Amino acid sequence: MSVNPPAAPNPPVPGPGPASDSRSLGEIVSDVTQDLTTLIRQEIDLAKTELKEEGTKAAKGAGMLGGAGLAGYFTVLFLSVTLMFVLGEFLEFWLAALIVTVLWGIAAAVLAVIGKKRLQASRPELPQTQETLKEDVRWAKAQKN
Repeated sequence: MSVNPPAAPNPPVPGPGPASDSRSLGEIVSDVTQDLTTLIRQEIDLAKTELKEEGTKAAKGAGMLGGAGLAGYFTVLFLSVTLMFVLGEFLEFWLAALIVTVLWGIAAAVLAVIGKKRLQASRPELPQTQETLKEDVRWAKAQKN
């Protein structure tokens, strides 16, 4: 035959009315203050983490756009000169230069569109932080009641 140890008393369960909580007003205020402090610290940490992630995405997109611009510049420069000389063998030189200029304008437009899409893909709204802040407001309102 086994003997079961006595069960531990259940902690007080918060509920309506003062009879359900045996803590003093000072203890309740202290607990709420401590909870709010912890909550605020957690929200700040979450916001920092989300901003860092989104900032990294934006920086990568901007870096790629800058690198594409620099590489495109040198490529266009040397290719343009080569193409102008080749077209200059068949057309007047000014017309060859105009054709090369139009081709580079198209390339610049394509790079700009791609870079813009990458920058727009970053989301600095911090959706997770916004959601948890809404939950915190609901929690704080519940504590007032």
